[in-house]
Amino acid sequence: MERQWSRRRFMVYSLAATTLTVAAPIGCDSSTAEGAERADASARPGVLVTGDDEEMLVLEVTAANRVVVRLPRAEVGQGVTTAVAMMIAEELDARLADVDIPLSDARTRGNQFTGGSNSVGSLYGPARALAATARAKLVTAASRRWGLPARALWTKDTMVIAPDGRTATFGSLTEAAARITRPAVPTTPKPAARHKVIGKPTTRIDARDIITGKAQYAGDLNVAGAKPTVVARPPTIGGKIRAVDDRAARAMPGVRAVVRVAGGVAVVADTFHHAFKAKDALRITWAPGPLAALSDTAVRSRLRAAVPPLGAAPSGSTQVTGEFEFAFIGHSPMEVLTTVADVRADRAELWFSSQGPMFARDDIAAAVGLPASKVKVHVTRGGGSFGRRLNHDFALEAALVSKAARMPVKLMWSRSDDLRHGRMRPATHHRIRVSHKNGQVVAFTHALASANEGAVRDGARAQGGVTSALTRAGRGPSAGPVPSDSGLYNFGRLSGNWGSVELAAIPLGAWRSVDSGTTRTAEEIMVDETARSLGKDPVAFRRTTLRSKAVRAVLDKAASAGSWGRTMPAGHGQGIAVHEEYGSCVACLIEIDATDPKNPRVTRAVLAADVGIAVNPRGLEAQLMGATIDGISTVLQAGLHIDRGAIRESSFADFHYARQRHAPLRFEAHIMPSKGEPGGAGELGVPAAAGAVANAYARATGTKPRRFPLNF
Repeated sequence: MERQWSRRRFMVYSLAATTLTVAAPIGCDSSTAEGAERADASARPGVLVTGDDEEMLVLEVTAANRVVVRLPRAEVGQGVTTAVAMMIAEELDARLADVDIPLSDARTRGNQFTGGSNSVGSLYGPARALAATARAKLVTAASRRWGLPARALWTKDTMVIAPDGRTATFGSLTEAAARITRPAVPTTPKPAARHKVIGKPTTRIDARDIITGKAQYAGDLNVAGAKPTVVARPPTIGGKIRAVDDRAARAMPGVRAVVRVAGGVAVVADTFHHAFKAKDALRITWAPGPLAALSDTAVRSRLRAAVPPLGAAPSGSTQVTGEFEFAFIGHSPMEVLTTVADVRADRAELWFSSQGPMFARDDIAAAVGLPASKVKVHVTRGGGSFGRRLNHDFALEAALVSKAARMPVKLMWSRSDDLRHGRMRPATHHRIRVSHKNGQVVAFTHALASANEGAVRDGARAQGGVTSALTRAGRGPSAGPVPSDSGLYNFGRLSGNWGSVELAAIPLGAWRSVDSGTTRTAEEIMVDETARSLGKDPVAFRRTTLRSKAVRAVLDKAASAGSWGRTMPAGHGQGIAVHEEYGSCVACLIEIDATDPKNPRVTRAVLAADVGIAVNPRGLEAQLMGATIDGISTVLQAGLHIDRGAIRESSFADFHYARQRHAPLRFEAHIMPSKGEPGGAGELGVPAAAGAVANAYARATGTKPRRFPLNF
């Protein structure tokens, strides 16, 4: 899906305004853009434009010489605001410090979906064209003011400069520039050879705000009258209330309301301290959820039985087989899920971090009985997501609590709430058979079964499969495993099939890299084992079977930089894996110390990635580093247990995500030079890192890992 945006034409036009405003449609066909209504706008005090940005990426220049672009994407720590600011600064010749990228409220039309690693790729063309048009208009305005040829002027540091040394800030020119319909200089973006900002390692534009506490998350907002709120939830997944005695809770100091909602009983109070104390005072009798008789052993057994048969192997071939189990995984973003909601009889307003705010608005409107036009969703920055904020169950709940309590609320899900009742990556079981003959792989078959959400959850639409948000955006579960149907390797006849196990009301969601995080991990393990069966080195075997030159290049780079094949002490090992997706590719080399097989430590990680033009190599390095930590966590130690219908884990004390002591002692990322348009990077590294960790562990211990996480 992400590659479709780059192939579509887009156009830039001026909005009717008293100051410079230019806009470009995002994620819509050119026919839609050309027929789009040109919206009227009027100036706000201190800001030179107020244009309608529905379905549009809009660039505003203010009197204070600020360049403002409201971003129709979520910023959840991935650095997309910095990447877009770099694109704008590049084409405008503005100082990066003069560019502001606030997040857009939920719109009524257009593409406002953050997922599928498509943000940078889909914004790259429109954002640059937008800024190039703005620059041309500003230069033309300056040329008219000074009576000089426009081609004799140049731009730098958010101002226009004349040959005689005169300067004019963009802010001082914006009113005149808004009246220009035919710029006197080209409006085309720069060629990559002239880039001074794009492609240069850059510190995040919001870094100082984040580390000083200035950055505002939903929990930091002070919305008038919004009271801290928490919810008492059932001990089992999907449990229901039988009876509630809330008299003691209602009598406690600071308590404003106690209301029932689908997920439990909500307490609204003056402070979170009062709310938690009152929640503990509730006396609730719960009916068990539909999975109360189910535990991990039964889930694994049902998944194994649901894997479709592999069919007959090619005659005369030798088989390399493997079965793999992957546990449920929680998203666990560092910022707990929080929503401020103010629902009234005739309107509603909410503040929360969302990767699909348009979907969220529509669902919230339906739930509270309002037309979507009466529901306003403000998108706040998110402290991590990894796919969790594709779903908006927490915001929907906040809206229902606010409506029932008849007051604004600030609802916070605790860490335990999200681990035990929030979204999870589905557990899966994989069966793979590689057939080789005369030294060549002649067939590759991968069948799997995945847990599937089997019923509509109260208060929300059905969320079947991986996630409704991805399905609505056109990226639902794959029809077959990756890359069996994409041909990453020259492995002869490729085939695969997919089964599912319905688990009523289990809350599933897209976790970073979605299906690839498990399918590709299992496949890269099998590539290693096939190489071993053929008596070949894993890197050399991949080199001779990979179809793509780009993938071979990142493999070679990672192997060379990581000194593949060097002598390792007993109990230590190297592992390698590759992945190709989102128009990008990556290779990961891992070194591991498994002298204590129950407490292995990754000591070194070397990654090489080709993502086309890397807008911000420093941001890409951070993404690859995070992906490596995800691979370490999910392969070695982090998973969720189901124990008689309940999630056992409740915090980072027992959900064993990698900490500093588990991180590689040495980490390096090599970004391959490229002239191609940007591909996806946010999820790219996870499958390669996970596969490399598993392969390193196998080589260090002489075992064949089959169940993940290994120490579960």
